[in-house]
Amino acid sequence: MRTNLFLIANLLLTSAAVHAADNPADRTMDARAAFARLKGLVGEWQADTSRGKARLTYELIADGTSLVERETGENMPAMLTVYHLDGNRLVLEHYCMAGNQPRMQARSFDPKAGELSFQFLGATNLVNKDAGHMHNATIRFVDSEHLTTAWEFYEGGQRKTTESAEYTRIR
Repeated sequence: MRTNLFLIANLLLTSAAVHAADNPADRTMDARAAFARLKGLVGEWQADTSRGKARLTYELIADGTSLVERETGENMPAMLTVYHLDGNRLVLEHYCMAGNQPRMQARSFDPKAGELSFQFLGATNLVNKDAGHMHNATIRFVDSEHLTTAWEFYEGGQRKTTESAEYTRIR
C-alpha cells in the first residue's frame, strides 16, 4: 500500500512539474528589464482614437522607482496608471474611470518583439467579480517614437471590449 501511495505521489508531482515547465505564465520574466523599457517612455505621447485625440504623459517619481502614466482625452475623464517593481515582479495599478482600481502583474516580456503583457491580480472598489473592469493590458514598444497599447475590459466574467491605440511621441 505504501509503495502504491509513493508511486501515485511521484506521478502527481512529476505531472505538475512538467505542466509548470510548459506553462509560459509560470516562467520567470525579467521584470527589471521590462521596467527599464517602460522608463524609456518618459515624455508625452498622442494618438487618434475612436473617442478622439488621446494623450499619455509618463513621469518617473519616487527617485525613479515608479512610473506614472497619465491618460487624458477629448471625451473621457483623466486616468492614472502606476507601474513599479514589487520584489522580482513588475506590477501596475490602474485608476480607472470605471471607478475601480485594477492591479495587474507583468506575465511576459519579449524584448525583441517589444511586447509587455499584464494580467489581472485583483482590484479595489470592484463591486463584485462580474462588474466591469480592466483585466489585461499589453504594451508594444514599436520604436523610440511609437508604441501601441491594448487594454481588455471585462464584464460578466468575460472580455467585453479591447481598447487599442497607436501613440506617437510628441515630446
